[in-house]
Amino acid sequence: MLSRANEPDVPATPPIRRISSQRLLAGERELVIQHMGSEYHLRLTRNGKLILTK
Repeated sequence: MLSRANEPDVPATPPIRRISSQRLLAGERELVIQHMGSEYHLRLTRNGKLILTK
């Protein structure tokens, strides 16, 4: 049996937060994300794909 007693403590990686695109868009086809003074547009295409542009 292997012992973990001699292994260095490695901080646990927090889980990545997830949000559905439906919740994010809230029934709309586009939203604007403001990030560090810039605006990014997240658009839902007719084919159901997402496009992020600056």
